[in-house]
Amino acid sequence: MRKEVNFRMIHIKQKMGVNKKFFSILIRIIVLTIYLLIVIFPLYWMLITSLKPRNDIYTLNIQYWPYHVTFQNYTELWRFTQFPIYLKNSIFVSVISSTLVLFFSILGGYALARYKFKWKNFTIISLLITQMIPTVLLIIPLYVIFSRFMIINTLISLIIFYTTINLPFSLLMMGSFFEQIPKSLEEAAMIDGCTKAQVIIKIVLPVMLPGIIAVFVFAFVGAWNELLGGVMFINSESLKTIPVGLNGFVGKFEVNWGQMSAGSILALIPTVIMFAFVQRYIVEGLTKGAVKE
Repeated sequence: MRKEVNFRMIHIKQKMGVNKKFFSILIRIIVLTIYLLIVIFPLYWMLITSLKPRNDIYTLNIQYWPYHVTFQNYTELWRFTQFPIYLKNSIFVSVISSTLVLFFSILGGYALARYKFKWKNFTIISLLITQMIPTVLLIIPLYVIFSRFMIINTLISLIIFYTTINLPFSLLMMGSFFEQIPKSLEEAAMIDGCTKAQVIIKIVLPVMLPGIIAVFVFAFVGAWNELLGGVMFINSESLKTIPVGLNGFVGKFEVNWGQMSAGSILALIPTVIMFAFVQRYIVEGLTKGAVKE
């Protein structure tokens, strides 16, 4: 009798455990689904707005699906605005600044990971403190400096600005990634006759490819999406980047939602393609660079 009671109790506990696990998984799925909908809905609304004719955009009846699909906004954006120029400027500035950030991050990150010097801890703390400083506080000092060097209203000013704001975090991330590579790997290569430069270029950098890609993508996206610097340092229409150009669709009395949405969708394409091809390396690089063993 006691064995039968114990067996029933064990069976009930197992059933309760299964039910608790099921409800736990169900709650997680519901929460993640709601979060996903909240994240995706603005992108979805932007997409359908770009596919609506002007009359459907400004109608009082909310349309959650475009009744009359048209690519007129995309055609007008590409033919009658400066968007192709904005796109070219954004690609140029983002690629150049990201390359500079990557170059200096490799040099500085290797120094932080491999060498001991007097002000090393102070340097690391200073780099961390820079992440707490709002970007807007840098605008006025940089504007004065750029004015004296006469590079205001040039793409050079944007390249310097984007390199400056993205470098500190990239340097720390790259330094953390260098620390994951054992020194014995470099020592073995130097014993075989490699110089320090050859060790870094031929041995270390290929091993830390995920970290390199993660840093480059971080700097690229930071430069691609940045608005404040472009507004402050650029005046000419032919030198504006995509965020600054899209900001120009907001007029004093009217907002051109159709073309702005179309431009936003087109602006997402390069970053989406980039993440689609290198997402595995980005995740691997960020996780390895974030954990110190």
